[in-house]
Amino acid sequence: MKSFGLPYPYFFLLFFLLPSLAGQAQYNPDKVSKKATQLYTKALDQAQNDDLKGGIETLKKAIAIDKGYEEAYLSMAGMYSELKDHRSAVQYYEQAKAIDSEFFKDYNLPYSIDLAGLGNFEKALQAIDVFLTVPNLNETSRKAGAYRERCYQFAVDYAAAHQASANYKFEPHNLGDSINTEVSEYYPSISLDGNTLIFTRRVNHNNEDFYQSTRAGSAWAKAHSLEGDINTNYNEAAQTVSLDGQMLIFNGCDIPGGMGSCDLYISYWTSGGWSAPENMGDSINSDSWDAAPSLSPDKKDLYFSSSRPGGYGGMDLYVSHRLLNGHWSAAENLGPVINTAGDEGTPFIHADNQTLYFNSSGHPGYGSNDLFIAHKDSTGQWAKPENLGYPINDIEDQGSMVVAADGKTAYYASDRSDSRGGLDLYTFELRDDIRPARTLWVKGRVYDRTTRKGLPSSVVLTDLATQQVISNLQTDETGNYLITLPKGKDYAFNVKRKGYLFFSDNYSLSREQGDTAFNVDIPLQPIEANAAIVLKNIFFETNKYELKPESRSELDNVVQMLKDNPTVRIQINGHTDNSGRAADNQLLSGNRAKAVTTYLVSKGIAQARLSYKGFGDTVPVADNSTPEGRAQNRRTELKVISP
Repeated sequence: MKSFGLPYPYFFLLFFLLPSLAGQAQYNPDKVSKKATQLYTKALDQAQNDDLKGGIETLKKAIAIDKGYEEAYLSMAGMYSELKDHRSAVQYYEQAKAIDSEFFKDYNLPYSIDLAGLGNFEKALQAIDVFLTVPNLNETSRKAGAYRERCYQFAVDYAAAHQASANYKFEPHNLGDSINTEVSEYYPSISLDGNTLIFTRRVNHNNEDFYQSTRAGSAWAKAHSLEGDINTNYNEAAQTVSLDGQMLIFNGCDIPGGMGSCDLYISYWTSGGWSAPENMGDSINSDSWDAAPSLSPDKKDLYFSSSRPGGYGGMDLYVSHRLLNGHWSAAENLGPVINTAGDEGTPFIHADNQTLYFNSSGHPGYGSNDLFIAHKDSTGQWAKPENLGYPINDIEDQGSMVVAADGKTAYYASDRSDSRGGLDLYTFELRDDIRPARTLWVKGRVYDRTTRKGLPSSVVLTDLATQQVISNLQTDETGNYLITLPKGKDYAFNVKRKGYLFFSDNYSLSREQGDTAFNVDIPLQPIEANAAIVLKNIFFETNKYELKPESRSELDNVVQMLKDNPTVRIQINGHTDNSGRAADNQLLSGNRAKAVTTYLVSKGIAQARLSYKGFGDTVPVADNSTPEGRAQNRRTELKVISP
């Protein structure tokens, strides 16, 4: 018999509890109208046969005959609960309680669950406390009550600690008929610009395929099956798409030749669409369940969930790193900060490469699987996860959620009341305190300055304040790259290739609030005599020549270039603007250039390979009459003396 949303068959339990209450309760089931009890029995049969709405209508007829029929109110509440109509369930529980509160005591557990379903956690906590005072509760009931008590207490404490959640309006918007159909759509992936959506759709009852839609303005076009050879008669689901749109990884289940029940597969974008999927091999897959992949924005890290032995719980989160040869490293468990004795799944790494969302049944929450957020700290380690809070999390299971590059627009699947059928895709706005960094991006092409031929190169983004590498990616074979820029920080941006001077730039986004995406084509200079670059991430205090800590990553790039090219000799040239006395500027520029060479020597570069010179304000590259021009003139240059 159905339990109507309860953790055990409550109708069976009723018969064991009634004798203990007979001497205390005022309500007497034996005095209920016979005709009403016949209708009650019919209603239970209807419910047993999955006709909950019919059962409810029959119970209403029973109540019309006997308005004091408490069991009918209770069963109607249970059926409404099964239909997830928590408001109606609470209404009928409270009508039952008004008939006889003593008889009702045993029903405070399901009553509390529906109160929690409405977000009334304080009242739910009061109800469960009453339930736990019932004498002679069996062990199953006591454990269920204690579990709910912990969940409700968590909810009350969370609300007290997160005042922002009190005014947050959770208003999911159905993506509409162009995306959603009478079958289930789920597991969304959103492009970097927010205008392409790829998702999983269940077709022909039990097959899963990938579909895509593009957006023009606010309207989504009719979704179509992905082009190419990626969709098959087997189940393809839970995809992650690289932000440059060139790589798609997904989990496929029961595919011939697989290693376990579900494996991870990879497909590449070609001129003819998506390529036939390839199994990602035993460095990632196991003979267990491996699924729910999420690829980092620089395509260096692949996060996924696995039930393989050796973890902390049933399913844990793992990461594999993409090596320089294109292969993937052996999967590593994310550790006990992220993983628990419960299950962790559906990881999503945001475009900022610092924020991870996932679901978990093991971290404290509202019940079942909740969604959590975790951030990387300054050392690159994951900080303690935080629950996303009510009403994003509630008493139901939460599945996958992705967040667009804007840091506020989330997408997820749900079977809400306005669903077209099964699961539909929805979008909503995240609460401010659980957003990742708003993320811009730089894209372009790296090429040889002389031949203009595209160059496969390394592109590195470094947080200037912490010196932490945020992204480290390789361009494609023709030199094309895309790298994300999370707002709120200042970055060193470097492009490197052996045999060439590296490219240096910086992006100051700690205060800038614009929405500009940068298109930067980068000509790399071959290392040859007189080739020169400006080191844009060398910093000094005004009128001082001590190197600031933010300069370290740039200086280390110079060190690495010199170690990779051991015959190269360079000169460091210092320049100032025309503020102040010319003699002072000459001295300052020389001392700054000397400070750079001193650092290089301290890192093992032979003094004989280095020289320095100060030019003061004598070689301007911009107009000194503007702040922007003066900033360009204050620079440190690297010049090749001999290759």
